[in-house]
Amino acid sequence: MSEEKIKRTELSELGEFALIDHLASGINLKNSSSKKGIGDDAAVIDNNDLLTLVSTDLLVEGIHFDLTYMPLKHLGYKAAVVNFSDIYAMNGIPQQLVVGIAVSNRFSVEALEELYAGIRLACEKYHVDLVGGDTTTSPSGLFLSLTIIGSAQKNEVVYRNTANENDLICVSGDLGSAYMGLLLLEREKAVFNANPEMQPDLDGYDYLLERQLKPEARKDIVELFKTHKLIPTAMIDISDGLASEILHICVSSNKGCALYEDKIPVDISTVTLCDDFNIDPTTAALNGGEDYELLFTVSQKDYEIIKEFQEVSIIGHITEKNAGTNLITRSGQSAPLTAQGWDSFRK
Repeated sequence: MSEEKIKRTELSELGEFALIDHLASGINLKNSSSKKGIGDDAAVIDNNDLLTLVSTDLLVEGIHFDLTYMPLKHLGYKAAVVNFSDIYAMNGIPQQLVVGIAVSNRFSVEALEELYAGIRLACEKYHVDLVGGDTTTSPSGLFLSLTIIGSAQKNEVVYRNTANENDLICVSGDLGSAYMGLLLLEREKAVFNANPEMQPDLDGYDYLLERQLKPEARKDIVELFKTHKLIPTAMIDISDGLASEILHICVSSNKGCALYEDKIPVDISTVTLCDDFNIDPTTAALNGGEDYELLFTVSQKDYEIIKEFQEVSIIGHITEKNAGTNLITRSGQSAPLTAQGWDSFRK
């Protein structure tokens, strides 16, 4: 009697976000303290006066980082900071960090000391406690799992799904620089692999390299919100590219948007390197990712406050759903936004 053939669905058929939706379907929260589960930058747990925020990140060697050009201390720092960014994206404060690590015998104790030196440095700078974790062996390479725990006041926590029609769309800092820093490192790695005698040509690109290798979370922006008693209507951090993140907000909020190309902030060093690579700077900003800036929406009544934030640009507005999600080009043309940023399961 022959066994029935079991259907096999390849991960690449769904892609990362569809896979998350697929695995999360049918999961129901049973405890009244669980206020928000899968589907935002962090889970939300109600602990009386405060909401507890929890977020987890997985980092795999060869997928998320390349030790050819990523120093272990920088890796530890970045791994911690990008987790902190998820808590800030909920208008919260990161407080405790748990680190899990799987490592092969290719790494020495001294190498792991460097990794943890970076993690500790990030914790010290952002006043986060490293409270535990786990270690195990790996058949090859390095695997990191970090869980960040934070908190927010009940009346201050900000979700992705609460943007309103006519809200202003804002972003902190500049976009595309981390992606161009990555392309620069990949180019110099290829040159070295072809000829190990060649030295990397990285002069003049310190800002782009720092944005890729040692990003910072926007704690300062969240502090500005509190100082000015401003609460965004929706917010997310930019890990997968501006286009992907604004689409998350729009889909979650059941709204559309209009982004203005000439308002998207891009650093001059990013523009210069884009010219070298023959890449449109807008493409780098929309789809590059790893900027870890905050993308958020505010009510138009808060315009007078937000326009004074020097590190924030107003780049568009929220529309009703049927208007679609559009980029208004410098020539005034409207083009549909598509998410072409990082997707770990797409080929």
